[in-house]
Amino acid sequence: MATKGNSGDNRTRNSISIFIVSGLCCFFYLLGAWQRSGFGKGDSIALEITKKADCSILSNLNIETNHGDEAGTVDDSESESKVFKPCDDRYIDYTPCQDQMRAMTFPRENMNYRERHCPPEEEKLHCLVPAPKGYVTPFPWPKSRDYVPYANAPYKSLTVEKAVQNWIQYEGNVFRFPGGGTQFPHGADAYIDELASVIPIGNGMVRTALDTGCGVASWGAYLFKRNVIAMSFAPRDSHEAQVQFALERGVPAVIGVLGTIKLPYPSRAFDMAHCSRCLIPWGTNDGMYMMEVDRVLRPGGYWVLSGPPINWRTNYQAWQRPKEELEEEQRKIEEIAKLLCWEKKHEKGEIAVWRKRVNKEYCPERDSGAAMCEPTNANDVWYKKMEACVTPYPETSGPDEVAGGELKPFPERLHDVPPGIASESVSGVSVESFHDDNKLWKKHLNAYKRVNKIIDSGRYRNIMDMNAGLGSLLLLQLILLKCGFKCDTWGLSMRQPFCADNDKALKGTLEWLLENSLLWKQCCDMEKCVSSLHYQSYSNLCEAFSTYPRTYDLIHADGVFNLYKDKCNAEDILLEVDRILRPEGAVIFRDQVDVLVKVKRLATGMRWNTKMVDHEDGPLVPEKVLFAVKPYWVAGQNNSTSSR
Repeated sequence: MATKGNSGDNRTRNSISIFIVSGLCCFFYLLGAWQRSGFGKGDSIALEITKKADCSILSNLNIETNHGDEAGTVDDSESESKVFKPCDDRYIDYTPCQDQMRAMTFPRENMNYRERHCPPEEEKLHCLVPAPKGYVTPFPWPKSRDYVPYANAPYKSLTVEKAVQNWIQYEGNVFRFPGGGTQFPHGADAYIDELASVIPIGNGMVRTALDTGCGVASWGAYLFKRNVIAMSFAPRDSHEAQVQFALERGVPAVIGVLGTIKLPYPSRAFDMAHCSRCLIPWGTNDGMYMMEVDRVLRPGGYWVLSGPPINWRTNYQAWQRPKEELEEEQRKIEEIAKLLCWEKKHEKGEIAVWRKRVNKEYCPERDSGAAMCEPTNANDVWYKKMEACVTPYPETSGPDEVAGGELKPFPERLHDVPPGIASESVSGVSVESFHDDNKLWKKHLNAYKRVNKIIDSGRYRNIMDMNAGLGSLLLLQLILLKCGFKCDTWGLSMRQPFCADNDKALKGTLEWLLENSLLWKQCCDMEKCVSSLHYQSYSNLCEAFSTYPRTYDLIHADGVFNLYKDKCNAEDILLEVDRILRPEGAVIFRDQVDVLVKVKRLATGMRWNTKMVDHEDGPLVPEKVLFAVKPYWVAGQNNSTSSR
């Protein structure tokens, strides 16, 4: 009889679990249906998805974890949730580590004041950053490339300052981006065509790019259809909201500058680097800035410089600068490029292109003519001073071998084990563990999709993975890349600047990040689909990220709170997640049950809608998954939520 009773109780619990999961599934559909679109007429993508809504689920995925009875941690009714209040309306664009008032207290030399300067603990805001009045969900890609709702970034100065250069135009309740730039007023497409006549952009070998001083990132926006993904950056400066515009357009971008600190990217991360009148003094500081570009450029990669001082003899009068000054500037650049052993491939008009040699066999002068950096410091970059030294090539055994291993062209690169792992030179990671990790995350992602069914609808374009591991976000995006959907997602995957002794932050994975710091997946119809971006960057989650509020549509965090439990408060991490998450954006937390119970309590105080689910292997697994959705609310409201 006892067995029968237990069986009945289990059936009841399972029925309740199925009912709750079904409700959550429909909740995500309804969320999608009611997303506010650029013109306030409803999100057409979500509406179509809602029409096809199938709220069926697998019965073995249970809502409200059953593990807590044993752990004694799930029942959090004894303590009330802390309620976080909205920040003052003046903080709608608050970027803590690039705050303008704080920046002005730092030296201007070498752009130090434009770098990261995060507030001390006593100055942190412990409130929720509001969205501006009238904020709406951005347009889906590719429309978002060309149009941004005015309410989302209501700043018009660039429409006047850059009017003749076709950066941006104001048209009614939207901004339009014609695709122009200071060096390409006739459009980014024509400019990229000229680059493609020299750089093999179309053969799959040039797949990743870095755009320094990006403006509104039109170069990166138009590279998408060439199967090249660019990470763009620019400082928060007098060119109001340029990076913010890029993010609203759905283009990968961060706030950043080449100043005194190394770029937060691993070495050999990019196939191409680009500067279009980016105002960086390349010839100064003993070539330090070009040396930093060399560090992040892959062997065989390309560097593009357009604008002053290139071809100064023809252009010095138009630039209204003394020809002697421009001549000296170009001489220094050429001198440093020779020292780095870059081969000049092209100079025409105002565009020059250099190529980095594939190994040191081609350039003995590189080792003998310049100060060499310590090889162990090539990836020790978080808050580390930039140095006027040259990063050594990895060792090779012959003149034709590519230093660090040769990557296959896209899309073959996708299915190939990275050279460092294949050669067993990455400590702690084998080919077998690499494949096992892929299988594990495929299983996780199938479970995610059962709960959040709009995850593959095209609703989420800007995605962040807050703890990269071996590349879980890549797999998160694979399920987004399906025929019938626009494959237009990009994601930023953050690697912690420290290595913890646990399986969530594997030691020795840096070489993996170096070789495949940007990972790609081919969609079934490349003519219709833009590829997804999986980008690795260093960051410390105890500090604010270098981006504007409302950057990301979906954030994924695997083991983050456990990883940071002795380094900072979960509250600080959650407040930053809330700041950079769009209204009605979603978060997926994966962690131990006791950790997620505390996170859920804090999230409730932030007005997030949350649901905790069991691990896909069953309720007895202590690791759980917490799904959360940030509600829509804007500055000036009495409440933190809005009625529809």
